[in-house]
Amino acid sequence: MVSAKFITVLAIAATALAAPVEKRSYSGAATYYNPSAGTNSCGTQASDSDMMVALNAPQMANGANPNANPKCGKSMTVKGPKGSVTVTVLDTCPGCSNNDLDLSPAAFDKIADQAQGRVPITWEWA
Repeated sequence: MVSAKFITVLAIAATALAAPVEKRSYSGAATYYNPSAGTNSCGTQASDSDMMVALNAPQMANGANPNANPKCGKSMTVKGPKGSVTVTVLDTCPGCSNNDLDLSPAAFDKIADQAQGRVPITWEWA
């Protein structure tokens, strides 16, 4: 006979195994910048019209060679006051706080008006 205590332990273990390993949705703020100032931290070049993002330094976690960062080239969906946009990680934002993003002007235009400068967002990996 299986005890109720054993069943409870199994239910707790199953719940723990089903929990996501990585947080999937983030809340922060978005700003925009001019990415065409040169080579970015992922070793590529981008323009103001590219749908790209500079991920905050704490979450980007660049190692000795930021060009080899596995987050370079990953896509994310960003939602702001005006809508949403899918962007590609191509750079690091050293001045951004955890969960904050720095978008290209074209990407920022999809979620907010540039006159706002800084807007609340949510984002998740695509």
